[in-house]
Amino acid sequence: MNFLIYFKKLNWFLILPAFLLTSFGLLSIYSSSLGIEDFFNFKKQIAFFALGIFLLIFFSFFDLRFLKTNSYLVLGFYLLGLLSLGGLFLFGSEVRGVKGWYKAGIFSFDPVPLVVICLIVVLSKYFSFRHIETKRFQPILFSGIYLLIPFFLVLFQPDLGSSLILISVWLGIIIFSGIKLRHFLILFLVFLIIGGFSWQFWLKDYQKQRVLSFLNQQVDPQGISWNINQSKIAIGSGGLLGKGLFKGSQAQYGFLPEPQTDFIFSAIAEETGFLGVFVLIFLFSFLFWQIMKIALSAEDNFTRLFAAGFSFLLLSQSFINIGMALGVLPIIGIPLPFVSYGGSQLLAFYLGLGILASLKRTNL
Repeated sequence: MNFLIYFKKLNWFLILPAFLLTSFGLLSIYSSSLGIEDFFNFKKQIAFFALGIFLLIFFSFFDLRFLKTNSYLVLGFYLLGLLSLGGLFLFGSEVRGVKGWYKAGIFSFDPVPLVVICLIVVLSKYFSFRHIETKRFQPILFSGIYLLIPFFLVLFQPDLGSSLILISVWLGIIIFSGIKLRHFLILFLVFLIIGGFSWQFWLKDYQKQRVLSFLNQQVDPQGISWNINQSKIAIGSGGLLGKGLFKGSQAQYGFLPEPQTDFIFSAIAEETGFLGVFVLIFLFSFLFWQIMKIALSAEDNFTRLFAAGFSFLLLSQSFINIGMALGVLPIIGIPLPFVSYGGSQLLAFYLGLGILASLKRTNL
C-alpha cells in the first residue's frame, strides 16, 4: 500500500517525457541495427533503460536530505569520481584517440556522466550555504576548484566535449546562485584564456580539424567534413513526414556516421521528418520546463541549485548534439540525452532524475 502511495506521488510530468525520449532512441537504434543486422546494442540499451527506470524509482523513494547536510559523504562521492577519472589514464581503454572507458568483456563504463552528477551535487551543497556570499568573488572562485580538477582530467583524455559540459553545469549553478554581472564577465575572460591555451597545447590535431571543418565545410568533403555533410543530407531527406520507421537509407546503408550516438538526431529526422523532430524537441522543452519549474519554485537552495544544474546539463547536451547534427556547431562527440545509445549516459541521467524527483517529493 505504501508503495502505491509513493508511486502516485511521483512527478509523472517529469518522468514521462524522459521515458518517451528513450523510446524514441530505442526505435532509432533498432532501425540503424537493421542495416548491419546486429541488434546487440539495441538489446543492451533496453537493459540499460530497465536499469535506469529502477534507479529513478529507487532514488525517488528515498529521503535525500542527507545530501544537503552530510559533507563527508558528498565529498567522498566526489573523490571517488575523481579517482575513476584518474584511473582511466592507467586502466582505461583507448577508442579513437580518447582514453575514456573502462572495459570488461562486452561491457564498457564511462565515468564522466556520473562525475557530472556528483559535481552538480557538490556545487549545489557548496552554494546552498553560501548564497549570500555569492555577491563576493572569492566563493565563486573557490568553487572553480571543484570544477577544474575533473575538467582537466577529462580534457587530458582528451575529451573536449565532456569538459565543456562540466563548464556549462558549473555556469548554470553559479548563475542561479546570484553571481554579479562583472564577476561573470571576469569568468568569461578567464575561459577565453583557457580556451586559447587548450587550442595551442592540449587539443589533438583531429579535434582542431573538426572545428576547422565546421568553419569551412567545403574543405575535404570526403574526409573530416563527411560527417556534417551526411548528417545534413539525412535531415534534409526526411521532409515533412520522413521516409518512415526503419526505412532510413542514410543510417541503414552506412552513409550516416554514428547513427546510434552522435548523429541519432539525424537518423530520427530522416525517418520521421519534421513532425518527428518537432515531437522530439517538444519533449526536451517540456522536460526542461518541468525541471526549471522545480528550480524556480523550490523553497530551499539545495533543491533549487540541483535542479538548475541538471537543467543546464540537459540543455547544453541537447543543444550541442542537435547543433552538431545541423552543422551549426563543431562535432565534439556529445550524445543526445535519454536518446543516444550508451549505458553510462542513460543511467546517469535517470539517476539525476531520481534525485530530482526525491527532492521535489520530500519538499526540502
